[in-house]
Amino acid sequence: MKNKGCLSAGTIGIALLLIVGVIFFWGKNGYNNFVSKEQNVNSKWSNIETVYQKRANLIPNLERTVKSYSKFEQETLTKVVEARSKATSINIDPTNMTEADMAKFQAAQGELSGALSRLMAVVESYPNLKADQQYINFQREFTAIENSIRTETVYYNDAAKDYNTTIKTFPNNILANFTNFKEKPFFKAEAGAEKAPEVFK
Repeated sequence: MKNKGCLSAGTIGIALLLIVGVIFFWGKNGYNNFVSKEQNVNSKWSNIETVYQKRANLIPNLERTVKSYSKFEQETLTKVVEARSKATSINIDPTNMTEADMAKFQAAQGELSGALSRLMAVVESYPNLKADQQYINFQREFTAIENSIRTETVYYNDAAKDYNTTIKTFPNNILANFTNFKEKPFFKAEAGAEKAPEVFK
């Protein structure tokens, strides 16, 4: 009877060790998978910030070019410069990004987009400025950057969707809650964002 009891206790001990081992390896692999996917989201967000910064970096050259035309509407240019300052002042930590952070970032970038669109519409009334080589160079770079922005936001949203799905799927959601992995917000398209820019004709 003693041997039988010892055998039962040993079997239980082995079973417990196996269960603990399975949970440990599942937790380790799950955690590492979360980290990898979160890093991918952060990387894609960094790419978005980079292309928006490239757009912001174009504006000083645009400002110098436009200012050389003394009759140009300075108020329109001033609004672009102010919107650029506001857009570049917003810094987001992608590891703790919330819907509110994303909305604030997008609102500032949208304000700059609107100011640039209004300025370029006004330029249409200034044939000499429109034909200026510096302005033409700006147009070319601006169009390329706007296309990059659309591409990078799609890549970010794909990465965020993959990450969010992973941490919300059972039983991953248990581990995610326990290890404090949180959902990432999506980059929402602005109205008409699916269309290519039509400011240059």
